[in-house]
Amino acid sequence: MTQLAITRLRPEATIPERAYAGDAGLDLAACERVELGPGERATVGTGLAVAIPEGHAGFVQPRSGLAARHGITIVNSPGLIDAGYRGELRVVLLNTDSRERFTVEPGMRIAQLVVVALPKLELLEVDELPASERGVRGFGSSRL
Repeated sequence: MTQLAITRLRPEATIPERAYAGDAGLDLAACERVELGPGERATVGTGLAVAIPEGHAGFVQPRSGLAARHGITIVNSPGLIDAGYRGELRVVLLNTDSRERFTVEPGMRIAQLVVVALPKLELLEVDELPASERGVRGFGSSRL
């Protein structure tokens, strides 16, 4: 089992946990109160720092409940945490609602942290890529 070292940068920070045993994401909670007006964004601290294991990456992703009920999402989704980063986990939230304000309260679950193993890659420059069924068809190509 791979371990994830976590440290509280503030005593009131909430250690992340999974809502259900088999969940991929660890819920990240806010460590500060922030008000988001319609269309506004803010960087919200979690009061936590982590040591993503070498050969892994952390991805900070939105919580579907906040998105569905309040229109709250993450601007740079998913946010990438590299193995060498040791600073505070901060989440860039965006209120997409055109009319309603949203208040983030300390302890509120605002995002999910998903840690994934990365394959070791060797870059190989070639003159031509191998053919595939999809080829160069891009955005919306699966709806043709």
